[in-house]
Amino acid sequence: MHQTFDAALEMNLLHANQTGADHNREHFDEWGITCLNLMSSPGAGKTVLLEKTLEALQHQIKMAVIEGDMTTELDADHLRQYGVPVIAINTGRSCHLDSRMVAGGIHQLKENYDPKQFDLVFVENVGNLVCPAEFEVGEHAKVALLSITEGEDKPLKYPIMFQEADCLLVTKLDLAPYLEIDLKKLENNVRSMNPSVKIIFLSAKTGEGLNDWFGWVKSQIKMPVCLNG
Repeated sequence: MHQTFDAALEMNLLHANQTGADHNREHFDEWGITCLNLMSSPGAGKTVLLEKTLEALQHQIKMAVIEGDMTTELDADHLRQYGVPVIAINTGRSCHLDSRMVAGGIHQLKENYDPKQFDLVFVENVGNLVCPAEFEVGEHAKVALLSITEGEDKPLKYPIMFQEADCLLVTKLDLAPYLEIDLKKLENNVRSMNPSVKIIFLSAKTGEGLNDWFGWVKSQIKMPVCLNG
């Protein structure tokens, strides 16, 4: 009985969250914005990746960030140095952003800016490999990061994250010479669960693979519809 109640409660929570996520996506679609949800375990490199991305693409793409963190605005402050709007959301004890929290970030964005001027909104989720994968926030694509320091078997231990990902970034590639890690085995483990996922190996430190990432980001941008006549 207890297990049945818990399962029903979880389903209700996920259903309510999905309704909110669909509503958020409707806003993004109305404004012509692409939303990318960045997810990973703590320390995989989401913030550094965003710094490199904002620096490289800020003159090509109009971007904003909804930054999730449990208690501080440290990461948000790092990103604000690049002159883009950054909406900070503190989740408290919650280990993920949900659609309601992101809706609050969307409303802040709308209050302070014309949302139609933006091409892309990044959501940097809380560092966690479980809950963020289950709670959509209104994104058009999910981006998972996996540091090579986490090992080849991490995708097998946390399958939902990697099954749900549209793009997987294998980060900290510059550390490969110092680690006993089989990158091919890591890739095969991911492909065994998600054969079609885009996989990019990169290093934010050396710059290897970053252009591939930038290209993928630009390929996700919604193009304006041109009407003739």
